[in-house]
Parts: sequence; structure tokens; C-alpha cells
Amino acid sequence: MTGRHPLARFSAATVSDALDRLGLPGSMLGIAPLHDGARLCGRAFTVRYVTAGSPPGTVGDYLDDVAPGEVVVLDNGGRTDCTVWGDILTAMAADRGVAGTVIDGVCRDVRRALDAGYPIYSRGRFMRTGKDRVEVSDVGRPVSVGGVQVRAGDLVLGDADGVLAVPRAAEEQVL
Repeated sequence: MTGRHPLARFSAATVSDALDRLGLPGSMLGIAPLHDGARLCGRAFTVRYVTAGSPPGTVGDYLDDVAPGEVVVLDNGGRTDCTVWGDILTAMAADRGVAGTVIDGVCRDVRRALDAGYPIYSRGRFMRTGKDRVEVSDVGRPVSVGGVQVRAGDLVLGDADGVLAVPRAAEEQVL
């Protein structure tokens, strides 16, 4: 598993149990890995999308600001009719050492992610682009993914069972 955080040595199920015991949300419902071997651990870099306006805004210019080891967490409102992540972003993120991507929505061009071993967690796959359909509205602000609020800097951990977020303020309690 990527990341050197002490929680990285535990499974998502174990950390989910700890969150439950503390009465904390964190397990992202309906967000699954592209493949069973996927694992990730890193700090959240949050991005929220909204329906595109006229003229439409950008969909992926934030990637230059993501630090190596961070996890890109994308709130596309659970939309499954268009994607916000594909092969170009996968290639750039993998080259920059990004720990993975979590999407409340769908991804496309999954062959690139699978071949590169780049971890993506999403609601599924669909080939239609989000270009001119959605646009970035917020970067670095709280987002909602799988019914869980994720703040920039929260710890994101995922494996074959799914993905979760541990609020930064609760990490020691969860550990």
C-alpha cells in the first residue's frame, strides 16, 4: 500500500471497524476499485464538479497542484452519465507519483490505469466525456463522496474492499 501513515498497514475493513466503534463516518458507499489488487493511502486533494455553464469551464487543470503521494478525491455528484477522469489524467497522475484517484462518479479509459497499476475507485466505468457537461467549481474545499464528507488533507485509504476517509482530527483515535 502506498503511503507511510501508520494506518496504511491496516485493511480498509479494519479501519472501517475502528471508525464505526468511534461513531465516525468514513466508509464511502458504492465506491469500488477498478481491480481487486488496488490499494492506496494518502492525503486528500479535493475537487468538486458542477454542471457546466455557458461557456463551460475546465475539467482537469487542477492536477498541477496535486503533490506526490496525495489522493485526488473528485465529487461529481455521483453522476454516471459522464466522466471526470480518463487516460490523460491517469498518465499525468501516475508520472507525478499521485497515490490514486477516488471519484463519486465514473471513470473511462480504464485500460491505461490497469496497465499502469494506478489505483482508481469510482462508481463504475462509462466512456462519455465530461467535457462541456461538467466543470470544476471548487478545489481544496470539502466534498462529498459515497455519502462521506472529505476535507482536503484527510487520510484516504483503500483496498479491494473499498475506500474510506479518516478525518485528520480523528487519526490518533482511529489508530
